[in-house]
Amino acid sequence: MTEIVLTEDFLQLKLTTTEKVVTTHGDISVPRSAITAVEIVDDALGAAHGLRIGLGLPGVRKLGTWVSRSGREFVDVRKGQPAIRVQLTGQSLSSLLLGTDDPQALAAALAPKA
Repeated sequence: MTEIVLTEDFLQLKLTTTEKVVTTHGDISVPRSAITAVEIVDDALGAAHGLRIGLGLPGVRKLGTWVSRSGREFVDVRKGQPAIRVQLTGQSLSSLLLGTDDPQALAAALAPKA
């Protein structure tokens, strides 16, 4: 599973070797200043829309990049796990949809500073 690492200046997603192969994507590093909004998503599997580059097991797992009219979204979610959606600006990805066991804590940690 993707490791989420928070530093003072960056949100980093460290993918396993298998995840890198499946998603055709490397690790992701986003400046925290690029985060514009964070929301908790209850139905993570249903929240990813568009054309997929990566893994999509209906009702079980979604991993990769989804491309839609609203932009490119990196998705890493699984059945029964809540998620957060991180909206970005000025990045190649417009958002991140990340499964997490504690979405409230992660959303609070990532919330843009006023």
